[in-house]
Amino acid sequence: MSNQVYKVVELVGSSEESVTKAIDNAIAKAAATIRHLGWFEVVQVRGQVADGKVGQYQVTMKAGFRLED
Repeated sequence: MSNQVYKVVELVGSSEESVTKAIDNAIAKAAATIRHLGWFEVVQVRGQVADGKVGQYQVTMKAGFRLED
C-alpha cells in the first residue's frame, strides 16, 4: 500500500430546500469534475431570510480528494 496524499478544496453549496440539499448540490457538482473525491467537512452554515422565512440555505465545506500516483 502506497502513502496517499490528499488535496483539500473549499466548496459552497446552496439550496432553497435544506442544508442537506445544499451539501448534496455541492458534492454532486464537485464529483462531476474531481476524481477520487473522498470526504467532506461542513465548516459554516448560513442562509438568507426573505419575508420573515428562510429563503436559501448556504453551506461552506472542505472536501478532500486523493491525488493520483
